Amino acid sequence: MRQEKPPTIKDIAKKFKCSPSTVSRALNNHTSINLHTRQNIQEYAEKIGYQRNKTALNLLGNKTYTIGVVVPNITSYFNAAIIDGMQKVLEPLGYALTIFITKDMYASEVKFIEKLLMNNADGIFVSIASETRDFAHFNKVLNRGIPLVFFDRECDFPTHRVGIDHYLSAKMAVQHLIEMGCRRIAHLKGPEGLAVTKSRLNGYLDILKAHGLPIDESLIETAGFKGMKAVFPTRKLLALDEIPDGIFAANDETAVAAMHTIQQHGLKIPQDIAVIGFDNEPSTAFNNPSLSTIFQPRAELGEEVAHVFLQDLNDKTGAYPMQHIVLPTQLIIRNSTLKTKI
Repeated sequence: MRQEKPPTIKDIAKKFKCSPSTVSRALNNHTSINLHTRQNIQEYAEKIGYQRNKTALNLLGNKTYTIGVVVPNITSYFNAAIIDGMQKVLEPLGYALTIFITKDMYASEVKFIEKLLMNNADGIFVSIASETRDFAHFNKVLNRGIPLVFFDRECDFPTHRVGIDHYLSAKMAVQHLIEMGCRRIAHLKGPEGLAVTKSRLNGYLDILKAHGLPIDESLIETAGFKGMKAVFPTRKLLALDEIPDGIFAANDETAVAAMHTIQQHGLKIPQDIAVIGFDNEPSTAFNNPSLSTIFQPRAELGEEVAHVFLQDLNDKTGAYPMQHIVLPTQLIIRNSTLKTKI
């Protein structure tokens, strides 16, 4: 006979329509939760046979003032600026950020989450690895009542999220190429399996359709987010009988690699091929030609992640809802796309 899974904090939170951290405080009889709510949650937990984890119950009474930040890399300005935003908010409050770098590996992500749970982190912020398909390790975080916030790279998991609208931002980028006269636009897309990759691809496809431009699968190549991985896909595009006149790249790093490859082939940017990136890395303004791109509010994103964590941790209403915060992006137009005057 199949044994039912034991009830979790997440199950109780769903019943009372509140956050797992609120349930944790109620089970710990914390005075930040009103007496009536505490009694109801405790009675329900006993009724369904919930077994309380002593370590989790002690978390709020013995704060470690440590936050785990799990990121794919920290070599780019993008993630560094996000972490700076987090630190700006949390450091004055006594929190220390511990950074873990997964290198986009699922096994590393799981290992780091386990480590943070063992060390009783007060909160965990995650930009998921491109290899991640199974999210069971994040259930362990919620079951312990620890605030969990995804940022930048999102996934379909019931917790707080802070990011941008990748779909609309991609449409903005490709719309600009069309306005510059491009009609055969290629897309160097991000890593397979990431929601952001799919969203940007869909934005690219939908804006082409909206303008009556044909969808050509030979113009869509996977490049990932590393420049060196964009060289071969760009060469494939340049080997086509009819080369593209515009390229929308997964990020600025792949865009710069694509530009270098195009120039090596004796082609001019933007006269022969216009190129637009994504992220607005500071160095791209000094590229030759300077790179058009989509600006993401990196520092603000980090600050919002920190604020969501604090609101969850300090919630006294007993019903702090899941947050999905979407920050605005901006089109930055530079020389790599200026085929004609706007």
